[in-house]
Amino acid sequence: MVTTVKKDDLAGLTGKETGVSDWIEIGQDRINTFADVTEDHQFIHVNEDMAKMTPFGGTIAHGFLTLSLLSKMAEQGAIMLDGVKMGVNYGFDKVRFINPVPSGSKVRGRFSLKSAEEKRPGQFLITYDVTVEIDGIDKPALVCEWMGMQFTG
Repeated sequence: MVTTVKKDDLAGLTGKETGVSDWIEIGQDRINTFADVTEDHQFIHVNEDMAKMTPFGGTIAHGFLTLSLLSKMAEQGAIMLDGVKMGVNYGFDKVRFINPVPSGSKVRGRFSLKSAEEKRPGQFLITYDVTVEIDGIDKPALVCEWMGMQFTG
């Protein structure tokens, strides 16, 4: 569940962790479905026999699959301003795919509030530093700066 905060509390949250999502399993069925939807059928993602011969030793998730799960992870990791009427994805300043996610792994998002700026009255640009962790692996799958715009009443 998203944590609701008052706009006056944003400054005190800057630089602090706002939440960590539950683990999400990245099974081969999910990878194959993502390949079909995006028409990205590179063998490293969908051909288990060929992928075994790579340095990864098996299939890996698409980086964009892992990135796309941020929306789900944000349900537990992000914050929502009290009285928000609508929120929209504003984009990324930086995305780095650090480590491949092997099929069958679990990932979760760790969110920290980087900044919050009222661009216009009732319109807030919220920026997070996000790290997507892989269960049992020290090196993260990805790191990014993710921005969202929230509109209050």
